[in-house]
Amino acid sequence: MPTSLVTGGAGFLGSHLCDRLLSDGHRVICVDNLDTGTLENIEHIRSGDFVFLEHDMTRHLEIDEPLDEVFHLASPASPIDYLRLPLHTLKVGSYGTHNALGLAKKHRARFLLASTSEVYGDPQVHPQREDYWGHVNPIGPRGVYDEAKRYAEALTMAYHRQQGVDTHIVRIFNTYGPRMRLRDGRALPAFMGQALAGEPITVFGDGSQTRSFCYVDDLVEGIWRLLHSDEVLPVNIGNPREMTILQFAEAVRRIVGSASPIEFRPLPVDDPKVRQPDISKARRLLGWEPKVELEEGLRRTLDHFKRRMSEGR
Repeated sequence: MPTSLVTGGAGFLGSHLCDRLLSDGHRVICVDNLDTGTLENIEHIRSGDFVFLEHDMTRHLEIDEPLDEVFHLASPASPIDYLRLPLHTLKVGSYGTHNALGLAKKHRARFLLASTSEVYGDPQVHPQREDYWGHVNPIGPRGVYDEAKRYAEALTMAYHRQQGVDTHIVRIFNTYGPRMRLRDGRALPAFMGQALAGEPITVFGDGSQTRSFCYVDDLVEGIWRLLHSDEVLPVNIGNPREMTILQFAEAVRRIVGSASPIEFRPLPVDDPKVRQPDISKARRLLGWEPKVELEEGLRRTLDHFKRRMSEGR
């Protein structure tokens, strides 16, 4: 039985990855400090071949059993979180990545870094290809997240080149689905929570900025395929269907069946004007592309939020 360690495994993406690994017959060690993850996300799997360790990856971690795979997902990922935890975001991108890579090196395990489309910053190349170096403001408020991930990529490549670690880097674009926190500040939970409550749906700027939304099951499939490939350099995983934030807000309102008005607010500093992945590399090397249509993904997410709200969560 392969053993996989997932940092940030109690978070939105991490918990779905744990589900996938368990379904494929893996023993899973989930490591999370519960800053942004929750035990609710993993309460359905806390038995058998699943082990939970409450631990902050900015501190050294020893694992006494063999490891076959290390997935490093630990990091605040929403602006509301990394602006609240700027120093910790930088530390988990640096010390945390170093500690996770050290585990992979010691156990001769495959390693996958969850990087982000935010390494492209407010891009001047559109759509974004992996060979684009980005346009990031290192001293702006978003820089703590953007630069933490850029550093983590550099550190991962250094471990591969100098230490011979089998490494992989996924650049994750906007992802949504069940287990997102309703008040985590990202577009989908914000819009859906407001629509369900009958509150105004808040759109920043004039809503013309674009994003591309990928359903979580598709994202996890891409991560799985990348880890088991021979590709060392970063690979974009995301949905290339680009839409404006205003169009997305209207789609959420339509799926919910809400009459909530749309309310415009000032655009945050350094908010990217466009975001769309070029997934040619993922198609070519991994045979991957998203399968879940936006409307279907929104319905699945809505069902989850309705259940959580009815349970008082």
